[in-house]
Parts: sequence; structure tokens; C-alpha cells
Amino acid sequence: MVNAKKTGKRSALEDVVTREYTIHLHKRVHGRSFKKRAPWAVKSVVAFAQKAMGTNDVRIDPKLNQALWAQGIKTVPHRLRVKLERKRNDDEGAKEKLYTYASHIAVTSFKGLETVVVDAE
Repeated sequence: MVNAKKTGKRSALEDVVTREYTIHLHKRVHGRSFKKRAPWAVKSVVAFAQKAMGTNDVRIDPKLNQALWAQGIKTVPHRLRVKLERKRNDDEGAKEKLYTYASHIAVTSFKGLETVVVDAE
């Protein structure tokens, strides 16, 4: 990152990273009407991923969507463990070089969990 500040340019290869986050959804949907809670939770996960990873293109894994909607539109889980992967966009007409792929991680308890950078495999 130090080299990026000096030159002003960053390589797309260096920007590929995977992190695990815990998103506190309860504070994001608090006060929201019941019929808008699950859709709002999906939008707030996208907004969280955009802010955390710095990409506007965020793609939600179907399993993550199912985890958000598992208890219906009204009862959204209080917390969610999410893996955010910033990847290179190899599409021909892509507006951005990178996109973020958000997937769900099933955990039994959220106690003591912190943001973790996952090593590249």
C-alpha cells in the first residue's frame, strides 16, 4: 500500500483480497417497517460491502440471500458472518476492474469473532 501512495497507481493483482466480516443487521433494520426489513437488509449488506471493499459492483451469493430471507420478510437475523472477496472483473465491457463477491459463512456463535483477512489459496 505504501508504494501505491507514492506512485498513485495500484495493481489490480494487489487489490485482490478476501476478508471475513460480521455485519450487525439489527441496527440497520431497526425502525424499518416489517414488510421492508429483508429487502432493506439485502441493500445494507451491499452498502456495507461497497464501503468495506471500495467497489461499486457487489454480487450477492444465492446462499447469502437465502440466509437473509430464511426467517421471512419480517424477521431478519440480528447478525451475519460474511466473506467478502474482491476479484478482478474479466468481462469485456466491464466499467470497473474489480468487483466484490459476498457469501455467507455459517457460525454457531458470534462471540469473539473479528474481521479476518483470508490468505490467498
